[in-house]
Amino acid sequence: MNGDDWRASRLKRFEVAAIAAIGYPLIAALGRTFRWSEDGVEHFQAVLASGRQPILALWHGGILPATVYFRDRGVVAITSQNFDGEWIARIMRRFGYVQARGSTSRGARRALLQLKRDMAEGRPAAFTVDGPRGPAYHAQPGAVWLAKATGNPVVPFHIESNPCWTLRSWDRSQVPKPWSRVVMVMGAPLEVPADAGESVIEEKRVELERCLEGLQRRALSLLGQRDRPKVENQ
Repeated sequence: MNGDDWRASRLKRFEVAAIAAIGYPLIAALGRTFRWSEDGVEHFQAVLASGRQPILALWHGGILPATVYFRDRGVVAITSQNFDGEWIARIMRRFGYVQARGSTSRGARRALLQLKRDMAEGRPAAFTVDGPRGPAYHAQPGAVWLAKATGNPVVPFHIESNPCWTLRSWDRSQVPKPWSRVVMVMGAPLEVPADAGESVIEEKRVELERCLEGLQRRALSLLGQRDRPKVENQ
């Protein structure tokens, strides 16, 4: 099923509710075991201290630990309107997030406009910049566009954990194992001028992508690793 078609199926609606009902307590319990280390978090705090709101940018594969880390802060995040997006949205709401429904392939303009309104009301935003379908580790320009439109900076971050499960998915999603060491690394804010044209938007997009690549290397080094773990399960 594509798009909203799943809503016509009573079975699919039940599956969404069941996944969300089971998923939230499991993720919450797992998250309570994480042993966090932080690097560069002062960048995030400096943006808040300046009276602005951060546009948090991460790779799609880091959604689970990021959801735990930023819980109950009223962060606005885009979630797609398909089957997977619905159960993800329901779990994230229980973690204290606000949803802007859409994706880069459907409803993107509406979701970005909602993000702009929510940021004007004092909420931080979050982008999985290579989502919802990839290609993995290729930043799309949505976060940069929002920075231009709102005057708020993009704050890139990356999370790595050890030990963890690495899923056999397009984004190589990482699920920290119980009592894992989980490293949060944040980069310096990325400013985008209000008058930025297409060439500047592309320049900033590339800069964001390279920054996230560097943050990944930094997080791995803090864990004493050179490469990400191999895929462990289906």
